[in-house]
Amino acid sequence: MSKRPADPNQSAPAARQVPMRDFSRSLPMSLLRAREAVMRQFRPSLRQHGLTEQQWRILRALASIEAAEVTELARTAFLLGPSLSRILRDLEARNLIERKTAKADQRRSVVSISREGVKLMAAVAPTSEAIYAEITRRYGARRLAELQEMLGHLEQSLAELGVSEQAIAEE
Repeated sequence: MSKRPADPNQSAPAARQVPMRDFSRSLPMSLLRAREAVMRQFRPSLRQHGLTEQQWRILRALASIEAAEVTELARTAFLLGPSLSRILRDLEARNLIERKTAKADQRRSVVSISREGVKLMAAVAPTSEAIYAEITRRYGARRLAELQEMLGHLEQSLAELGVSEQAIAEE
């Protein structure tokens, strides 16, 4: 039997056939790995208080504003509508949020944090702040401030590109 020459398209791993940067060096993956490293620090405390990351995000967003329409809250908390609806039902059932009909448009809901939600946040806050302090100690206050500033600049410069939020969400 004679040996046929190897097909160059079959011998190289698929990644080498696609003219893209290495997967581990892609910006979305770098950001996801960093996010995971940060959230890994917070998850045990959130779990201890019976909260998911998304629920905590919503409570944090609502605590920083008086109230928000559901569509605005979805944008603020970076959650898709169907997920947000389910999470709001759970938070409302636990009396952590209050939902009212918008005066201007009866089809819309306005959501705010309840007294119980504020109490829960007050219970979680000391641990959350201690975690932030440890992250700051390990990474450095100046570097953390620079990182947050750079991420803000990145977000702003990409927003100026005019890429739709839907296209980014699908990435």
